[in-house]
Amino acid sequence: MADSGRGLLLGVAAYLMWGAFPLYWPLLEPSGAGEILAHRMVWSVVVMGLLVVLLRRRRQLRAILRDRRTVLLLTVAALTITSNWGTFIYGVNSGRVVETSLGYFINPLVTVLMGVLVLGERLRAPQWCALAIGFVAVVVLTLDYGHPPVVALVLAFSFGTYGLAKKSAGAGAIESLAFETALIAPFALAYLVWLGAAGRSHFTGEGAGHVALLVASGAVTAVPLLCFGAAATRVSMTTLGLLQYLAPVLQFLLAITVLGESMPPGRWVGFGLVWLALAVFTVEALGHRRRTLGRVAEASAV
Repeated sequence: MADSGRGLLLGVAAYLMWGAFPLYWPLLEPSGAGEILAHRMVWSVVVMGLLVVLLRRRRQLRAILRDRRTVLLLTVAALTITSNWGTFIYGVNSGRVVETSLGYFINPLVTVLMGVLVLGERLRAPQWCALAIGFVAVVVLTLDYGHPPVVALVLAFSFGTYGLAKKSAGAGAIESLAFETALIAPFALAYLVWLGAAGRSHFTGEGAGHVALLVASGAVTAVPLLCFGAAATRVSMTTLGLLQYLAPVLQFLLAITVLGESMPPGRWVGFGLVWLALAVFTVEALGHRRRTLGRVAEASAV
């Protein structure tokens, strides 16, 4: 019980940190989204490299490098998480935190849809209902915004693709992220060098505090990941599935309170439909799990 309690606290900590990211990235201005993303990649690979050594994951990392299929899948993961991080930073720093929260609200629905389209999974009727409600929500939000919620859709589909690639690769969290950041870091470093040569870098021109915040982006990336990894080994997948809503809820609340973003009536209707779809999806998933466990228990008793 104590171990599961620690796992729950670690999981809550991970998602609360992810949810608070909209307060961190604006601190790195006047650096643009591209420069911030490049620094995040470069400093993340430093942190992840240290973690690989300290946690003795070098053997697991070498195993990744020897497996062509895993390398290919994690390359896809590296490209999609790079687009996800970049889009998120852009969304936050351009005052679109409500839309970034929408991306993570609809992510579970996108993940289910990708399971159908890519893995050929079969959905139960309530899951189809949740997807239909989610589709109507996107239509309503498109009408409200005057254009599709591109930031939200890119975040949802890029993270859904990332999760699918990671699940298919089956590699550990630490060594796989170390591989992903190492793959992108040379390009990020080259971009930072180019920015400096062109006189467009803000790394050293905004004071020591700005340097420290950019360098800290590596730890900011790694710490919630470590908390999540520790939680995943201590609590059930059902608990993790429910905890994932903490981050977009916190982002949404920060957007409409601290950051002062507007929520016209049409947007409330769209978000209400998204939340209804998630409620249908979550209740059905919990009910299906209870029924499955009940059948397993009956079979064991016989």
